[in-house]
Amino acid sequence: MISTALYQKFKEEIPLFDEKIHAFEAGEMDRNTFKGISGGFGSYAQRSGGYMLRLRLPGGRISKETLRFFADEIQAHQVNLMKITTCQTIQMHNLSADSTVAIMKDALDFGIVTKGGGGDNPRNVMASPLSGVEPGETFDVLPCAQAAGEYLLSRIPDLHMPRKLKVGFSNTPANQTHATFRDLGFIAREDHTFSVYCAGGLGPNPKLGVWITDGVCPEEISYYISAMIRLFTAYGNYESRAKSRTRYLQDTLGADGIRSHFLSFVEEAKREEEAWPVSAPPTITKKGDGSISGKRILNQKQEGLYAVSYHPIGGCLAPEKPAQLYHIIKDMPDTELRLSPDGTIYIINLSSSEVPAVLKATEDGAETLFETSVSCIGASICQHGLRDSQGLLNACVNRVRQEGFGDGLLPRVHISGCPSSCGSHQVAALGFVGHSKKVDGAMQSAFKVFVNGCETNPGARLGEEKGVLLETVIPDFFVALGRLIQKTHTSFEEWFQEHPEDLDQLIQEYAQKSEQQK
Repeated sequence: MISTALYQKFKEEIPLFDEKIHAFEAGEMDRNTFKGISGGFGSYAQRSGGYMLRLRLPGGRISKETLRFFADEIQAHQVNLMKITTCQTIQMHNLSADSTVAIMKDALDFGIVTKGGGGDNPRNVMASPLSGVEPGETFDVLPCAQAAGEYLLSRIPDLHMPRKLKVGFSNTPANQTHATFRDLGFIAREDHTFSVYCAGGLGPNPKLGVWITDGVCPEEISYYISAMIRLFTAYGNYESRAKSRTRYLQDTLGADGIRSHFLSFVEEAKREEEAWPVSAPPTITKKGDGSISGKRILNQKQEGLYAVSYHPIGGCLAPEKPAQLYHIIKDMPDTELRLSPDGTIYIINLSSSEVPAVLKATEDGAETLFETSVSCIGASICQHGLRDSQGLLNACVNRVRQEGFGDGLLPRVHISGCPSSCGSHQVAALGFVGHSKKVDGAMQSAFKVFVNGCETNPGARLGEEKGVLLETVIPDFFVALGRLIQKTHTSFEEWFQEHPEDLDQLIQEYAQKSEQQK
């Protein structure tokens, strides 16, 4: 557990943020200076005005009480946009300076920390979203992710790292948390231990992670997190911000050097620190009351219990949804929400009789696999964004809906507004990243296309860049792709295995269309 003293320390720092955000509002501080301060508090100034606040939710877990907290804050501060992030947090957008400070204070009083949500700090610790309820999982990794999150928060006051640190836990080979190519990742093994990987990451110069060791007990995870911090602060690049992520350690130390130093730091941590406690997984005693099946209904490993998936388009959650969901599930025993890195919300531990009400409340979400596509918040809001990734996704969804393609025909795509890969485009079957293309001497909004990425373990791979398309032609590109696949009566996955050259040809065709547009 995080100590009362640490919570108090975080609370005592909020007046500094209050002072700085109002200085920025008054024009007394430039944007870059404010960003250097605000990021450490989990907040940024948006490109077009207003502020974002990122709230830590270890493992993406949202209890009923947390859901009500969100509902109350949304109402109190008239929040009109929330974004589920690829790190399983929720960002509140378009906030005033006063609301940003007030929500930060209220969140801390409730037990949600925003400290370290940006800047050179450890980010929200991730866990497979259905951990504890997923059929076939190796074991429940959520308690480990929660313990890791607490440990990292306890370290924030004394840390000075070159850049941010992302930690993830995976309970199945699906590897939704990208544990094999995070700054530090833990993959659950059948013997109830972990395989550990480090120094991976997406973005510029992406790299898959370096395998460190197998057989790490859950009770030892804080030693391995400490070792990663020690490795990063000892050998990370403090001079060049562009090269100050852990993946660049592969260039300077090599895989063998990383492994040797890392294991040495593990032993050092064991000598100097007490292991951070990991709670036992909760026991779900709820019983089912029948059976049910259908779209968006998932069987849990607990017999007679179900999860419902809900994917708001682009991971953007309507402001009224938390209150609506709270009132539906508040009297349902053991029911809670989990956030997925792809922007899906899972409502778990439902009996068959409870499922219909949840389905009805979430019928405004994605209807097909393609509509569950992933997008960062995009350039209309993000200071660093090059392109409006959300706008592109919505244009593609609306265009594809006109065709009436069957579910599964087109894949889930990932769209990043800039090379930072906040939409994880580099590990998608089809990924897009914001770019520019010169047409008739003028720069136009465009996206690079990446093909054949994969996040599963084993078999994770980075997508290959195949071309550049103008933003305006991409919706029609998906229609053409869908029609091509439809002729073969297969899905994208099956079709691509047999016809990769046809996809290359289609991309080149639409790249040429981009050249012809004026």
